[in-house]
Amino acid sequence: MTKIIFICHGNICRSPMAEFIMKDLVSKAGLSKQFEIFSAATSTEEIGNPVYPPVRKLLAEHGIDCAGKTARQLTNADYDRFDLLIGMDQENLRNMYHICGGDYADKLHLLLEYAGRQGDIPDPWYTRDFGATWQEVEAGCRGLLEQLRKNIDGNKQAKSLYRH
Repeated sequence: MTKIIFICHGNICRSPMAEFIMKDLVSKAGLSKQFEIFSAATSTEEIGNPVYPPVRKLLAEHGIDCAGKTARQLTNADYDRFDLLIGMDQENLRNMYHICGGDYADKLHLLLEYAGRQGDIPDPWYTRDFGATWQEVEAGCRGLLEQLRKNIDGNKQAKSLYRH
């Protein structure tokens, strides 16, 4: 099982968007049992708050339910619990390194790496362009799933070689 946690500043916009887009993509691919997907914040500002209303609306427009999700903060223990900790921007990544005490196992990444691009996913809290953020998050999640599927398929092929 692959365990992924998406991280942004407050865990009310970008990271829950990534969490629920990824869960949707994984479900549609029939791979839900092979993944655990969560999200968290680097700050304490929004802890306990639900997903920001414009993000909930956008998710709902795509047939994705995020009911019950509330913001929580990333912890040092999450580094050991998750296989991948994926931030939305450089500031998140710096804070993730601080909270986790470094990255000795190469688990900390930026989401756009998986879309084949460098850079930050804009925070719609400030830009107010939730659609543009959706496109960036979705591209990153699709790229991440594609990479993980290759790893899953590669592992299946390797296991079948050992059976013969």
